[in-house]
Amino acid sequence: MPINRTNIAEHLIRYQLEMVGKTWEEAQKDDMWFFNWTMTEEQHEKFKRYAIPLIKKIFKCNRKKAEATFSWFDLEFGLRIKN
Repeated sequence: MPINRTNIAEHLIRYQLEMVGKTWEEAQKDDMWFFNWTMTEEQHEKFKRYAIPLIKKIFKCNRKKAEATFSWFDLEFGLRIKN
């Protein structure tokens, strides 16, 4: 399925979960998934390097706007960072 404005949030959540060995289905069963699961600083940087250009492309916005959008996404759905 192509990534678009309506499914980018789910895509980024799935991508993030795959990075830590979890699935969308597991997240659906755990109301506190975003709190219970963590990622390393390295994983977070990799996720950010993936997400920001994708946000720029999908929303046709500049880097500054994409970074701000990512920050809001990360605040809402991002896994905690724990090294």
